[in-house]
Amino acid sequence: MSSAETIDGIPQRLGAQNLSAGSVALTLRVNDAVHAVQFDIRSTLLDVLRERLGLTGAKKGCNHGQCGACTVHVDGRSTLSCLMLAVQAVGKHVTTIEGLAAPNATLHPVQQAFLDQDALQCGYCTPGQIMSADACIREGQATSAEQIREYMSGNICRCGAYPGIVAAIEQAVGKM
Repeated sequence: MSSAETIDGIPQRLGAQNLSAGSVALTLRVNDAVHAVQFDIRSTLLDVLRERLGLTGAKKGCNHGQCGACTVHVDGRSTLSCLMLAVQAVGKHVTTIEGLAAPNATLHPVQQAFLDQDALQCGYCTPGQIMSADACIREGQATSAEQIREYMSGNICRCGAYPGIVAAIEQAVGKM
């Protein structure tokens, strides 16, 4: 097996120095920027984003993939970053809440709609809600309030801001 072989995007053989130390130095593409980062091979994407790259928008809520607070996009698909190993993101494009707005700092239509519709209270779940809402719209799953609620059911808001979240998604649909 050569050092370049992978299974499901996970390198199967690493250099002896990296393997014995339990860490690897790999390149991740996050928010259109390339980052050379060293991390433990067992690290989740969420932990690398927060602890190594300083991108703290994705939150560690349950750390079991049940709350949606850690939602990011990987190659345009909504992904629970607490369940994905960082090495699985190598060669993929990761977008976090920090990378959703336009480069000139103009808010993304979903971000603006969340503000307009007061679709948050404490804000802890909001980054994950916004990332899932964007995917919901892009995947064509926002044609009715019922469809939106079903799609967003994997994102928990302990404050109960669900009516505002649905209204925000309905508003953003017309602007995307």
